[in-house]
Parts: sequence; C-alpha cells; structure tokens
Amino acid sequence: MEEIFNGVANIGFPIAVSIYLLMRIESKMENLTNSINELSRVISSRLD
Repeated sequence: MEEIFNGVANIGFPIAVSIYLLMRIESKMENLTNSINELSRVISSRLD
C-alpha cells in the first residue's frame, strides 16, 4: 500500500505541476499570437 502512495506522489505531483504550467503558458501564447497578428496588420497597412 505504501508503494502505491509513493508511486502516486512521485508521478502525480509532476503531472499536476505540468498541467498547471501548460494552462498558464497557453493564455500567454494566445496573447502573444494576437499581438503578433496585430503588429503584422499595422505594418502591412503602413506599407500600402
């Protein structure tokens, strides 16, 4: 029984941290993508 708890603690914690970090990074990546797209539109409108 103790081996099961150790396995869950050793595997479950890194998985939980990874999921949390991926969720945070996803929103930042979406904001970055939107900013790059807007910058691209502004640059192209000034070149025309």
